[in-house]
Amino acid sequence: MKFVCLSPSFPENYANFWRSLKERGATVLGIDSLPYDRLGDEVKKSLTEYYRVNDMENYDELLRACGYFTHRYGRIDRIESHNEYWLDRDARLRTDFNVEGFKTGDLLNVRYKSRMKEVFRSIGIPVARGKIVRNLEEGRALAAETGWPVCVKPDCGVGASSTYKFHSEEELEVFFRKKPSGDFLMEEFIRGEIQTFDGLVDREGRVVFMSSFVLPDCGIMEMVSYEMDTMHYTLRKLPDDLVDFGLKTVKAFGLRERFFHIEFFRTDKGLVALEINARPPGGWCIDMFNYANDADLYDQYAGMVLEGRVSAALDRPYHVYYIGLKEREHIRRAHGRDEILRSFGSMIVRHGPIIPLFAPAMGDYAYLLRSSELEPLQHAAAYIAERA
Repeated sequence: MKFVCLSPSFPENYANFWRSLKERGATVLGIDSLPYDRLGDEVKKSLTEYYRVNDMENYDELLRACGYFTHRYGRIDRIESHNEYWLDRDARLRTDFNVEGFKTGDLLNVRYKSRMKEVFRSIGIPVARGKIVRNLEEGRALAAETGWPVCVKPDCGVGASSTYKFHSEEELEVFFRKKPSGDFLMEEFIRGEIQTFDGLVDREGRVVFMSSFVLPDCGIMEMVSYEMDTMHYTLRKLPDDLVDFGLKTVKAFGLRERFFHIEFFRTDKGLVALEINARPPGGWCIDMFNYANDADLYDQYAGMVLEGRVSAALDRPYHVYYIGLKEREHIRRAHGRDEILRSFGSMIVRHGPIIPLFAPAMGDYAYLLRSSELEPLQHAAAYIAERA
C-alpha cells in the first residue's frame, strides 16, 4: 500500500501512525515544507521518501508532489494527515487522484457547523437552537428567542478559535463592529458537562473502537477564556444513550476508515449534540486511549487500513485522567512538581510540557494518571490543580 501523509511531523505524536504503517509493510510518503533535517528522527525512519514543497498552502505544489509519487511508486492508495487543518487538502488530493476516502464533496457536512445541525436533526438528535447571523439585527432577534447568554463561533472553524460567549446586547454589538470575515453561527448557551463519543470506524462503516471523554464543569471555550486548568477523563463504561446517538451519528455522516470525535452536552434533559470532527481528538488523546486499553491505537489504525481489522482487546480496563496546568506568572500552585510525583507517582503514566500552540486549550504542563476506579483520580486531579 502507498500511503501519503501531509505534514508528517506535526503533531509530534502522529509519527507513531507513520511508524506503525511502515512496520506493517506500507510505503509511507511524506509531504511538508520543513527541511528534511527538521523532521525528527522518528519521522525520518518512518518515511519511505519525503517530498519537500516550498509552501503547504500552495495546492499546485501538493499536486506535483503526489504526481511525482504516482510516477515513482504507482497508484496512491491512501492520503491522510489526521489533522483538521489539512482536511480540505486531503480531500481535494483524494478527489484529484481518485483515492479512497472523503472527497471534496463529502466534507461539507463535517466542516460547517450549520450543516452538522441539519444532519443531527434529521436523525432525531437534539441540537442547540441557533443559526448563522450576519448582522446585529439578526443576532438581536435570535437572542430574543433563546435568551442570554449566547455562543458565537465560526461556521467553519477549528477547536475553540474565535468562539465567544456573550451575556448582553452591548457585548454582541461590539462583536459585530469588529466581526472577522466569514459566517458565524450563533446558538443558545447550553448548560451541562461535555461528553464525547470517540472511536475508529473501518472501511465498511463499522465502529471497531469506541471511547468517551468527560469534560467536568465547563468546556474548552471557558478553559481558554478564563485561563482555567484543563481536565478531562475517559469513561470505562459508556452510557447507553451516548452509544446510541454516537453510532447513529457515525452512520448518518457516512464515516469510513477514520477516527472520529463527536461532542455532546449532557443536560438534565438528556444529550444535546454539539459537533462532529472527522479526525482523532487532539493533544494526548490517542495516548489516553492507549493507556486506558493497554493497547497501541496507532498500530491498530495501521492494521485496520492494511488488513481491514483491529486485533487488540479494546475493552477499557482503566480510566485515564488528563490534568493540563496553566503556568502563568500570576498563577501560584499549592503543590510543586516533585511533591505531585511523590504523592501520585504510582498513578502517573506520563507528564511533560505541552507545545505552545496547544497550550491555551490544553495547558502548559500536563499529567496523565490512570486507575481502574475514578474516585482516586478525581482526588489526585484536585490536588495537582490546587492553586495557592
